[in-house]
This record gives sequence, structure tokens and C-alpha cells, in this order.
Amino acid sequence: MSKEIGIKDVKQIAIGASLLGSGGGGNPFIGELMAISAIKKHGPVTLLAPDEFPDDELFVSASNIGAPAVSMEKFPNGNEFVNAFKIFEQYYGKKIYGTFPIEAGGINSMMPIVAAANMDLPIADADGMGRAFPELQMSTFVLAGHSVTPMVLSDERGNTSLINTPDAFWAERIGRNFTVQVGATSSSASDSLTGKQIREAGVLNIVDLSQKIGQLIQHANDYDSVDSALSELLRLTHGYKLMTAKITDISHVTKGGFNFGEITLGGLNENEGQTGKISFQNENIIMQLDGKILATVPDLITMVDIDTLLPITNEEVRYGKRIMVLGLPANEKWRTEAGIKLVGPRYFKYDVDYVPIEKRYAEYNN
Repeated sequence: MSKEIGIKDVKQIAIGASLLGSGGGGNPFIGELMAISAIKKHGPVTLLAPDEFPDDELFVSASNIGAPAVSMEKFPNGNEFVNAFKIFEQYYGKKIYGTFPIEAGGINSMMPIVAAANMDLPIADADGMGRAFPELQMSTFVLAGHSVTPMVLSDERGNTSLINTPDAFWAERIGRNFTVQVGATSSSASDSLTGKQIREAGVLNIVDLSQKIGQLIQHANDYDSVDSALSELLRLTHGYKLMTAKITDISHVTKGGFNFGEITLGGLNENEGQTGKISFQNENIIMQLDGKILATVPDLITMVDIDTLLPITNEEVRYGKRIMVLGLPANEKWRTEAGIKLVGPRYFKYDVDYVPIEKRYAEYNN
């Protein structure tokens, strides 16, 4: 059943999507402010349940691409999606019915709300990842054979580019080049799909799940203890606690429109004396504890505050921060042979086979 997304809902969705963003997906605070501002100006937006997606109507995703750290300083002005969607409608010669998130992540869970509020469109409760990934072709829609393009990229100065490519990998290369030229981050409208195609190929109910996670974390203090709240969070997400730690070192660099880096962790509590390491490319790719791999993409590796359970994105990582590392299983579409080839650790140049997190966790603890 459809429901309205208001200001209170935005805050909860932003928290939950930041957790699912696996360290990436952009800064949640910036996206939240943009979405709240749009709703204050235009009113709540409608979230459609999967069985309410009209089969033959046109939907277009709304997102930001580029290096998430840059979005902390280079803000969209709010007109990017209006400009991009107009170009789409001219291209297709028909009205866009609605929008949807291409991924779960701090800022990218918010961009469809911004677009929907500004243009009075509904949002489909589905995305193409069930988490966040760094590259355009990394979506379940591409796995199902759908094209990323046509894609319209826009920036806060009014630059726009309509891109058509023979495959999703060329879309990533050309789109990334445009993004680097306009300052390492841009707004993107892409993945034009019918309601039926989204329902068949997407990760469904992702916005609803994000809000449930956000509600739980917002009310963590209502539980008897942080551990009780964490247990409920892990039940909701089918996840695992991988480590309790303090951040002891951070190295990162922005290049080619991506944030690359490594986070070193010193164990606390039950992990006292142990050392952890998280490697990321926008999103967290691989997590090790004392040199043993505990989780890799496509499963999710995410950090939360040790006291509040609030998610911590890689732009927010600070020396001395006390955190817990959580691992969550990826959507089953990513655990296929084709999914692992597209987003598994070997794609990111790690000489490691993908092993489901539940198996790695069981082996480590036995």
C-alpha cells in the first residue's frame, strides 16, 4: 500500500539507507537537508509499494555519482533533476510517471525524494542494488539485461549531457569522465524502466526497509541496552557483528571520481589486542581481522557508533572513533555467478574468492 513520506520519515530513511550504504552512497546529512527542504517547499511525496507500480509507465532513477567526499563541499542546487528529467521527456516524447533510487546510501536514498517533491512524482519502493556500489553498471537491472542509458548528467552550473552507450561499462567510463570534469560529483538520471521491469529486476521494498532500520536506531535508547538494540538490528538485517574497535589509522585519496582508502582498527572489548582492516572504493570492499577475511563484496560491510548505533560513512571516519563493524548478507541476486562476476572481490582486483558472510563468520567462530 502506498504511503506518504514526510520530514520525520526522511530522517529515518536516511539513517537506514546509510547503514545499507556500506560506508558509501554519499553524506546522509547533506541528502537529508535537501530532501527536507524539498518537502517543506512542495509537501510530502508518495511511496508506491511494488504491486502499485503501473506496468507500462516510465520511471527514471535519480542519484548522484562521483566521489562522496566531494559532496561535503560541492552541493547540488536542486534544479539538476528538473533539467535532467525534461531532457528525458523530450527524448522519449512522453511524461515520466515516477522515480526511484538506484541504490541505498546516505545521499542517494534522498535524491529521488528531492526529485519527486520538486516535480510532484511518486517514488517506486525498489532500487537496483539493495546497498550502494561505486560504479554505474553494478545494478540488478544490468544483471537482468537492461541498459543504464540513456543517461542525463547535470551539475549545479547548468551543464547537462545526454549519454547513450552500447553497454553499461561504457556508460560508467563516459559518465565518470563528465563527472570528473565538472568537479568530481554530478547528478544523474538514468535506468529508464517500466514499472513491470522494476518489479521484476529490482531489489524491492528497500525504502521501507531503510525506514525500519532508521526507526530502530532512532529508538535505540528505548531498549534495555545497546546490545539489546543491536541484537534487534541484526535480526532485522540478518547481519553479524564482526568487530568492536577504535579507529587507529585512516588513509584515503580521491582519484578518477572515486574515494579509495583503508581504515585500520584496534580491537576493543571482546576484540582487545586484535587488529582489523577495511579497504574501500567509495563503499567498503573487504574486511579483515588479524589478517583473516571476515567479509567481502557483494555482502555489506558497515560501521556504526558503539554507543548510538548510528551508521558511519567513510567521509565521517575519524581517528579515535569507537565503532562496531557489522556484516550483512547481500541480496540473493548478487550471489549468483553473474552477480559475483560483476561485483565480487576479484572485480575490485583482490585475489580472493567470494564466500558468503554467514559461512566466513561460522568458520571464524568455530
